[in-house]
Amino acid sequence: MVLALTMAQSSAFALHSVEPNRATTARSHRSKKHVRRVKWAPMFKPSHDSLLRQNQEIDRLGLPRIEDDDELEALKASSALVPIHESESLKIEKQLDPTRRFCRPWTRDFVEDLSQSYYQRFHAQIQLNSAVRTVKVQKKLRRHNRNAAPAEGETASSHLAGITVDLQRRGMTKQQIHFVESYLFYLRELGLVEPEEERRHWCFHVMVSDRYGDWRQSQTMFSIHPAELSETAMGGGTN
Repeated sequence: MVLALTMAQSSAFALHSVEPNRATTARSHRSKKHVRRVKWAPMFKPSHDSLLRQNQEIDRLGLPRIEDDDELEALKASSALVPIHESESLKIEKQLDPTRRFCRPWTRDFVEDLSQSYYQRFHAQIQLNSAVRTVKVQKKLRRHNRNAAPAEGETASSHLAGITVDLQRRGMTKQQIHFVESYLFYLRELGLVEPEEERRHWCFHVMVSDRYGDWRQSQTMFSIHPAELSETAMGGGTN
């Protein structure tokens, strides 16, 4: 296989004290510096254009935005939506409603492939935080989170079509973030995914094209995974 790319994470006071203990104060300042937030420097920043591309893909596929639970259950019954299961390499956020642990078949293939590659590299599970949603659920989410995508229109959430998942970014090391970003970079250059890194929930939001399924079949003879191909193309490895 030859794939060419051009483009290449107190102060304590004594009960009768008048002045704070300087040594204690100094330690407190050092401690505060130590727990400062990790710098937010994502490779895939959320954007209006990205939302447009996600919805254009949904329209190309002719997929519905799932309105309610009745439509959701009908798609499950027809196997248009398939269940996502926990495994050695994948865990699912406990608060995610079991009725919404579903997605399109090619999206599940992507999740399984990425989680397996991630586990092989780090011997750790990757976590699924969200998958399919209905318009009703998205509207409810918008009432609590104004940063959430709309439930309607040209920038509506792609979760509504079942082609998108959110994977937890919070808690990953710099090396783990770099690995996932490299993996997604390669697939994005092939037009197979449209990723974003959401700051509010610190997750990777990934829309997966149905083309992923065909591409995946063509890769079954190779053991190398997208992160390694991407790092080679960009001329660097994990630091």
